Amino acid sequence: MGRKFLEAIKIYLKNSCPVLFLAPAIAFFLFLPCSFSSEFLNEEPVKDKESAWMPYSAGPITTWTAPLCGRARFVVQPFFFYNRARGLFNSEGSYKSFQNGDRKYEYQQQLFFQYGVTEKFEIDAQALYQEHFIKQSGQKVSSSGLGDSFLFLRYCPIEENGFLPTINGLMQIKFPTGKFQNLNPDKLGADLMGAATGAGSFDHGYGVIFTKKLKPFILHSDFIYTFPIERKINSVKTRYARYLNCDFALEYFFTGNINLIFEVNNILQGDRKENGDFVPNSNRNQTMISPGIGWSSSKIQTLLAYQRVLTGENADANDSVVFTFVYAF
Repeated sequence: MGRKFLEAIKIYLKNSCPVLFLAPAIAFFLFLPCSFSSEFLNEEPVKDKESAWMPYSAGPITTWTAPLCGRARFVVQPFFFYNRARGLFNSEGSYKSFQNGDRKYEYQQQLFFQYGVTEKFEIDAQALYQEHFIKQSGQKVSSSGLGDSFLFLRYCPIEENGFLPTINGLMQIKFPTGKFQNLNPDKLGADLMGAATGAGSFDHGYGVIFTKKLKPFILHSDFIYTFPIERKINSVKTRYARYLNCDFALEYFFTGNINLIFEVNNILQGDRKENGDFVPNSNRNQTMISPGIGWSSSKIQTLLAYQRVLTGENADANDSVVFTFVYAF
């Protein structure tokens, strides 16, 4: 882990909300011992998959879930986002709202695919289309195009059994399919389609995902560390800093088809390099929460959620409405 990345973590823990950053680990290890008690679950210990409590759910918006889709199954999950920036967080984490009627909002349509090669191994992919709108100093601009794309490989060596959660390992590759250079200055940045953590870079990342059922709750947590690859962007040799995603989600299931969900998502990234030199105050940190409500059946699972960026550095202060559903073939 690089020096700048460690400094970014220290700054984040000092100026942001350490409890939110540590929520995935804290919650996971606090709830884990409860699974030793069948009285806590109010049911007999699970003996096989047929007797397991397995409610239907679309899952969280951002946090990964550890169970795989199953051998020879193909799953399609579209997401529809409306994001509105109410302001921004500067490099010191201070919030400033937009003034004089300035606005920044976007629509995103995202497709997530899963295919089960075996019961323990699956291949996933993600594609994104975006429409950006900016109003600044009386000028209105818009732009649309593909965002960056991802390929994921997931392997599940441990399925939930007694006190053990379901655990899987993840490898991801990001492809810079979103526009990232030769931007039009008249577009005010609206035509930048690449990911904020590394527009124009190929990234490879590795992580671990946990899911634990504690009826009527299901807990999910993931930790993913990503390495951007250096490349030239507008003729400048650019290397984005490595970044860490830490996510936690809690689902609560009512009797019937309805469930509630709450997520905490964190991104920590250090300063980038241009032509071998660090660019000061170019780090990016963000903490986001997301409550939501879902309705699910054996045929289709749906979720409507609200996302809000609480704290950050060099990040938009976004409010978002998200709808998603899952359909399996």
